[in-house]
Amino acid sequence: MTSDQPVPQELKAIDTASLLRLEERAREFDLGQRQDPAWIHANAAPDGDHYLWPTLWHDLPHRPDVPRQLRCELLIALSAGGHVLCLLDVLPVDFTPLRTVTSRDEGLPASRLLDRARSDRDRQLNEDAAP
Repeated sequence: MTSDQPVPQELKAIDTASLLRLEERAREFDLGQRQDPAWIHANAAPDGDHYLWPTLWHDLPHRPDVPRQLRCELLIALSAGGHVLCLLDVLPVDFTPLRTVTSRDEGLPASRLLDRARSDRDRQLNEDAAP
């Protein structure tokens, strides 16, 4: 997968351990879109399926040592129930081997959740507003 190719149109399903690895990798490269791994540990459903949907290629021209990455919508299944939608920058080398959702029975509900889940920004605003 090279940076001049179109954005992959693949929904990827990942488990929580893989999600944590991707978040650590994003932190290692200091990529702009990532979540706090401590928050993921505390809130992601340990046995949940989480989903990545690539939306655009993202690069850092001011940091030529960092490879171009895929900016993905990330749907996180929460241990308290529900889902939250955020962004995660993923290197193509890490994205390609992830499990691609090919079943309509899995893909359609995941797509609907991507469209309806509350955003991470809303979640943060609600936490900040709580007494």
